[in-house]
Amino acid sequence: MSVRSERDVFEYALVRVVPRIERGEQINAGVLVYCRAKSFVGARVYLDEARLRCLDADADVDGVRAALRGYEGICAGGERAGQAAGDDPGRRFRWLTAPRSTIVQPGPIHTGLTADPAAEVDRLLDLLVR
Repeated sequence: MSVRSERDVFEYALVRVVPRIERGEQINAGVLVYCRAKSFVGARVYLDEARLRCLDADADVDGVRAALRGYEGICAGGERAGQAAGDDPGRRFRWLTAPRSTIVQPGPIHTGLTADPAAEVDRLLDLLVR
């Protein structure tokens, strides 16, 4: 009989870049993962600048990169999280996944099972973003 590792429910959302809101075109540029059982929240981002420029040649790449770093900082906690530093991981995840009408915005929340939420962040980034 095989021993099955314990897996916990996790939630994730893509971080999307929508350079021209009125057109609705987007690229995936990151992933957010939250696992309540492990008290984990994490983000990884990857911006394909060439793809972004295909959608909008005049896109503010530096501004987009700064916004994406903000997602990572809030998930990391501590000083990088700013005012959210004292919030628990679930509250930070809910705030980051709240709908926005900005250039950098979260997609819908999905769920899964994982034994290692930190590894899940990297797996989802490779699968859905790169």
